[in-house]
Amino acid sequence: MAFDAATYKATTRQQWQDAAEAWNAWGGFLATWLGPATEAMLDMAEVEPGSLVLDVAAGAGQQTLVAAQRVGPSGRVLATDISPDILDYTMENARIQGLHNVETLEADGEDLDVVPDNYDAAISRVGLIYFPDQQRALANIMRALRPGGRFAAIVYSTPENNGFFSKPVSIIRDRAQLPPPAASQPGPFSLGPPGALASVLEKAGFREIEEKVISAPVALPTAADCLRFERESFGALHQMLSSLGSDAQEAVWAEIGEALAEFETAEGFKGPCELVVAAGTK
Repeated sequence: MAFDAATYKATTRQQWQDAAEAWNAWGGFLATWLGPATEAMLDMAEVEPGSLVLDVAAGAGQQTLVAAQRVGPSGRVLATDISPDILDYTMENARIQGLHNVETLEADGEDLDVVPDNYDAAISRVGLIYFPDQQRALANIMRALRPGGRFAAIVYSTPENNGFFSKPVSIIRDRAQLPPPAASQPGPFSLGPPGALASVLEKAGFREIEEKVISAPVALPTAADCLRFERESFGALHQMLSSLGSDAQEAVWAEIGEALAEFETAEGFKGPCELVVAAGTK
């Protein structure tokens, strides 16, 4: 079956609408897990006091709020996402933290209508991988940046180095008899090979590109906790399972739990995860 970008986007939007509450509830864990990579992304985007920042595919906005703290009261951060429900949590969390320099906009990154030549920096944390047309999204980001502005993104590296996620995906794909994704399709590892993220930035016209790899193991008390995290928060896994009946789905989740148990250690669960951060200048 040919890939249908419009259907994919509609499904993705609904997935994040459904997962918004759970994703937000795991915010503390996400801050710890993705914290070092987030700081690297903000450093590479040169987010500093007074910056005007665009956050594309912001989700519940944990990294949005970190950026808002960095830019201070003289700066602003605009968080955009395809899911309005998840953006509601961004604003609520900003309110709780007393941050008044955050705004949100429901928007598809491939159809991003913001003021051009306006932003000092743009960021996207584990979002660019899910755009069907990455170059179109990057062109919109480029247009939004002022001359000399910086864009930085975080993506997963290869499946082999992200067992916490690739193992569940592989099991589900096998049990649901799903074909492997085409090389051109969006997905968690679509920009994972060495140099792939830097290459798409260069193709989009960014210059002064830098890329770094960051180890980010998923540290939780047990494999069961990781299973709960993925089951509650990763809507794409549920979509992949949708062709199976409820009993078959439960059996698959049990199999995933057994596979994740491989990563339990004496100090707790440590799921392999490796991230790539790359940045470029307009």
